[in-house]
Amino acid sequence: MKDKTDIELLKKLGELKSEFFNEIGKSIIGQHDVLDHILIALLCKGHTLIVGVPGLAKTLMIQSLADILNLNFKRIQFTPDLMPSDITGTEVIEEDQSTGKRSFRFFQGPIFGNIILADEINRTPPKTQAALLESMQEHKVTASGNTYNLEEPFFVLATQNPIEQEGTYPLPEAQLDRFMFNVLIDYPSQEEEVSIVKSSTTGNSPELKKIISKEDIISFQKLIGRIPVADNVIDFAVNLVASTRPGKSSKDSINEWIDWGAGPRASQCLIMGAKARAALDGRPTPDIEDVKSIALPVLRHRILPNFNAEAEGMKVDDIITQLLE
Repeated sequence: MKDKTDIELLKKLGELKSEFFNEIGKSIIGQHDVLDHILIALLCKGHTLIVGVPGLAKTLMIQSLADILNLNFKRIQFTPDLMPSDITGTEVIEEDQSTGKRSFRFFQGPIFGNIILADEINRTPPKTQAALLESMQEHKVTASGNTYNLEEPFFVLATQNPIEQEGTYPLPEAQLDRFMFNVLIDYPSQEEEVSIVKSSTTGNSPELKKIISKEDIISFQKLIGRIPVADNVIDFAVNLVASTRPGKSSKDSINEWIDWGAGPRASQCLIMGAKARAALDGRPTPDIEDVKSIALPVLRHRILPNFNAEAEGMKVDDIITQLLE
């Protein structure tokens, strides 16, 4: 990275990261790793699937993120009766009062925003899930034969509840692969929970300062694409992903535990995520540690363990951790 402008952008990004965490700390206590991964995904133009039980401030976190980054926030509550047009928008007939002429007018749905919270995405039928996932991939909406571009930056955060599975429509593996990260939100520590209760029961809601513009975010996204990566880092990422595929791992136990491994998109996400992590730390190029640090959220929804793994009590995260050793 020899361009002087890029070096200045890198320095500015590092400063903004500190400012971001100072600001979001006013409303969100803890969850530093989760916020770090969400920032990385945003810079990589990726999308994030957040898995956590109700009441862990997922909605507040995403709303605060949108406020600080000066982005338009939309929330979609997924229910069994939600239709694709409820997300993308619909055309209605309008009559011109002066001429009496009728014409169709498109009313934009909640997908037309910058940060979209798709709450409990697994509670809606596959047809509606597909409408959202198409928009995620193409950054476009097609309605009645017309195509509408979505405003950049466009970032989807979908949530799932890991406890209640009755009456849900699990996302197929091919659709899960569209999410760059699968992030797990855990319960706060006792100290964090004490702080949460103290701050949330006073009746005062903190005012969050906007620290960046949409144009700056788009500039940072382009910067991530220009960051160089050493061949040994790329080789490590590709070999790590290849080792998740049955028959390709050097460890026999791994081969016995996995039915399906991760595809090439996982390698792309590992490298892009490593580049963004390095940039947020103010470093001009990523190393192998950057790849390792994001391996869990990148791979956990792209690996399908089999019955042998379940019988031995091996979870996906345990398998990935063994591959990293």
